[in-house]
Amino acid sequence: MGDHRSNVALYPDFQDYFRTHKPPLLAVWGRNDPFFIPPGAEAFKRDNPNAAVQFFDTGHFALETHAKEIAHAIRAFLT
Repeated sequence: MGDHRSNVALYPDFQDYFRTHKPPLLAVWGRNDPFFIPPGAEAFKRDNPNAAVQFFDTGHFALETHAKEIAHAIRAFLT
């Protein structure tokens, strides 16, 4: 998990885990993130149909601009 290149190599393992176990999954995403674009978030639903994907009107550093909203989304998801 030390760098993005290593993470990408592990994507098939992550995807297999999501398909097999279907754990509760919340993906919060910046709608305007130029690096991790929205289709990447939506892809979680392919492997785990129960995945919840929520977009915020922000970029890559979503917690810097939308911390309260994201915290609320996390709390709602966990209840």
